[in-house]
Amino acid sequence: MEWFSAENVVAVATAVLGVLASIGVLWYERRVPRRKRIGYRVQMDTPIGGDAGQGRANVRLGLFDETPGMADATLVLLRVENDGSQSIARGDYTGPDEQLHGLVVEFTDRRVRGIAVTHSPGADHLMDHFTPSAGLRESGSLIRLPRVPLNRGEHFKLLVLLTGSRVGSPIRITGGIRDGEVRTNTAARPDEKPPLFGRAARFITVALTVCVITLATIILVRDETRPPIGCARGELTVTGSTSFKPVLDELAQKYAAACEGATVTVDAHGSTAGIRELAERGAAAGKSGSPALVALSDGPKPSGFPQLRESRVAVSLFRLVVNDRVPLRNLTLDTVRGIYRGDISNWRQLGGPDLPVLLVSRDANSGTREVFQRRVLGRNEPAQSSRDCTTKDDPRAPVIRCELDSTDQVLTEVGRLPGAIGYSEMRSGTKPTGAHQLAIDGATPSADTIATSSYPYREIEYAYTYGSPPADSLASSFLAYLGRGSGQDVVRTHGHLPCATPEGLRICGEN
Repeated sequence: MEWFSAENVVAVATAVLGVLASIGVLWYERRVPRRKRIGYRVQMDTPIGGDAGQGRANVRLGLFDETPGMADATLVLLRVENDGSQSIARGDYTGPDEQLHGLVVEFTDRRVRGIAVTHSPGADHLMDHFTPSAGLRESGSLIRLPRVPLNRGEHFKLLVLLTGSRVGSPIRITGGIRDGEVRTNTAARPDEKPPLFGRAARFITVALTVCVITLATIILVRDETRPPIGCARGELTVTGSTSFKPVLDELAQKYAAACEGATVTVDAHGSTAGIRELAERGAAAGKSGSPALVALSDGPKPSGFPQLRESRVAVSLFRLVVNDRVPLRNLTLDTVRGIYRGDISNWRQLGGPDLPVLLVSRDANSGTREVFQRRVLGRNEPAQSSRDCTTKDDPRAPVIRCELDSTDQVLTEVGRLPGAIGYSEMRSGTKPTGAHQLAIDGATPSADTIATSSYPYREIEYAYTYGSPPADSLASSFLAYLGRGSGQDVVRTHGHLPCATPEGLRICGEN
């Protein structure tokens, strides 16, 4: 497993951030907010006098205009609150015992002319503390506040009438709280909309969101193809069956892309030719070991090659194809055998058009042909009678029959020649140009139904090596990839049934 992949790093970072956020919140709850704290802020500081020195427009009416000495008057609304997590009692205020006051409000360069006190809803008891005897006093620019007990979240406000200076001169509250502090706070003003989350919450939310989006993006765009089991380096040639070549081409490409330093070359020339090449190269290698060669065969190897070791890979399906000028869609097994015996030489004998039957076949090295003869005909095909698939080289031959080197050549000729019939491997999702597939006794080739179908044109695909290649060799690794994991998906995509599946295991074990 690749522990340091991008998605693992992001996932771990997300988890660590979440754990740290939880620990931070727990610490903050247990440590920071436990302090006793009084916060204050100026909610209003506005002129009510007519002195132009205040530097802003001012409209007065009524008593404001008539009261003497109010030319430079200002009004200040000051909010004092318990914004900590613990209640504050009278004894929590620090100072000499003979002093009654707990806090001092200082208005720099201004003189206090009047005070009005209001309290928070449900805190009527606070008013009993704002009396001269309890410690509420004003002197010059100072207001001495009594030792007012405040429960958590309680507040009171001071509406102060001042003279002597302009709006905006400094306002400060000083005093001491045991195990606490007095400071200005940054709570929202009454006409401001409070934020939904605090700064720390917003930071954590944004960070976690970025991590989750990054992880999701990596998962969506990454290549889900699993690397082959036990990647090996080196060079390997895969030969043999041309019918299995499309599967091998895709597997070779995927393996080489996933395994650095591996080169897999597909050089298919037919099942029998591949078996012979493997035997010859193995014998030439002698005691030097198994050659870097794997041969695929449609069906078991011929007798006489005891050194070759087999692996059953898949159940391969094959099909009969006929030119589109012949509208038939189904032939009985006996009819197919009659066509290849030469008993039926014209399609009109089967209710089709007046076209001669042209047999387009594979050469003697073809595993597809060998399976067709063994599984469908029960005998060999007739001798080749034409080199161009259109004219008889032997006038005595009952039917025109030609042989070609590859499946692609067969499909091309069947689609080109009216009346032609041939065979090929089952290529899932593909239709040959100018030709169509024939059912045999009403059964069609399908990997999904092959376990219960009576369709005869099928065979096990074998992979052969010369002896047993080393377990860490590229040949062993590629064969493991072919039979397991994502290799099975490729095999099934091309219309074959992997032997490693439950259905395929039953069929492969019976043959």
